[in-house]
Amino acid sequence: MPPKYHVNTKPMAARFSTPARSGIVDWEEGCLRCAVCVKEQCVYGAFKGRRIFGADYADRLDQICHDCFRCVQGCPARLIHKTANPSYESLGNDSWKPEIVWSTWYQAETGMIPVSGAGYGGPFTGPGFDAMWTDMSEIVRPTRDGIHGREYISTSFFYGGSPGHLGFDQSGAVIGEEPRGREVPLPIVFDRPPMGDLGPNVRLAVAEAARTLDTMMIAESRHLTPLSDDLRLERHPLIVTGSTANAEGLVKMAGWLRKVELADEPEVLDIVDRLRRANPRILFAVRVNLDERAAARVVELCQAGVDALHLQADLTGHGFGERRGVHVRDLVREAHLALVERSLRDRVCLLAAGGVAMAEHVAKIIACGADAAVVDLALLVALECRLCDDCRQARACPVEIRWIDPEWGAQRIVNLMGAWRNQLLEILGAMGLREARRLRGEVGRAMFFEDLEKENFAPIFGRRKK
Repeated sequence: MPPKYHVNTKPMAARFSTPARSGIVDWEEGCLRCAVCVKEQCVYGAFKGRRIFGADYADRLDQICHDCFRCVQGCPARLIHKTANPSYESLGNDSWKPEIVWSTWYQAETGMIPVSGAGYGGPFTGPGFDAMWTDMSEIVRPTRDGIHGREYISTSFFYGGSPGHLGFDQSGAVIGEEPRGREVPLPIVFDRPPMGDLGPNVRLAVAEAARTLDTMMIAESRHLTPLSDDLRLERHPLIVTGSTANAEGLVKMAGWLRKVELADEPEVLDIVDRLRRANPRILFAVRVNLDERAAARVVELCQAGVDALHLQADLTGHGFGERRGVHVRDLVREAHLALVERSLRDRVCLLAAGGVAMAEHVAKIIACGADAAVVDLALLVALECRLCDDCRQARACPVEIRWIDPEWGAQRIVNLMGAWRNQLLEILGAMGLREARRLRGEVGRAMFFEDLEKENFAPIFGRRKK
């Protein structure tokens, strides 16, 4: 049995106060001065532990409160009230709901899986990933439990390309083309966030987290200098991005480059050919926008010998051009099946980006055909980002992300990925799978709301009107 892959998490407190879901309104006027105040009877000691907290000097009371409502119901003068927190409700956007932002903060701080304690109380279905459910038919089987270790479950994937077949000589040695790539123990790759008040400290934090987790970080070539100055570049598994505009610069760096990602431009295969002649060991990826020509382009690039394809959706997890409004899960399935139909799927690695905000999204995008998920905005949220778009409006960042301590930021990202991996292990164990690669393209282990509605309700009520 291979050695276990373990993510070392440790608590990493937030620098700023986290907006609580609800707040306590405590009126002093009219107090009856009871001999035993309900504040003193709080089982969580919320009022006793009340103090100023964080760089923003916030009241810690709302952070400690567990919403048991004992003080609200027990105060004879009805002077204590609970109310919704407008700061919490304004977090995130249409894709990143406040509860997703809050749970991401919790996981980044503690490395633990958030538990609601009372089951799921939300809507039955929703857009995108919320209209897809994973198969938990093996959840009662006690032998497969990846977190507690009774049976090993692998979460690794192979980043790189594989030949159509392998040849062996009489001694058993491989002849001809061999697989190009490396084994990555976590099916997650880090990408540069598309927004945010980013600086060298943020990039260093992401790079150090990638090194600790033994995964990869996608870095722009123009950012290599500050990275190499502060950290030894050879220690970090970077994927260098480039385009035809900086082709000459990439060729000059070809001697030490290991992985290169190029934009899907007309001259991309010419650059691949030039770099491959300069260094045959380089792994090549091409970033393909998920638009109306994505499936055909994926097949073309795979036949040309590209090792990996980075399928890019927008920030909300939807396609571009004529495919705008189509979710990334459906677009990845189209690209995956286009390769399967031509017997090319195992020759290339598919990375899926856009709309991945939770651990369950990683499992779902793999089930739709990807080898691994690309995480971008979640990295910023782990660093306390509010997703308030202030950075796009040239305003000061409310949590000063640019000035974070890189070690603090790296550990927050490691904590988040540790919690995500534990949830992925739970999903795989409940499915009865012993490795994440078995989940790739297994839509038979998933249920889609559209299919269930068509099969069960359409014969009775007719098709839903668009």
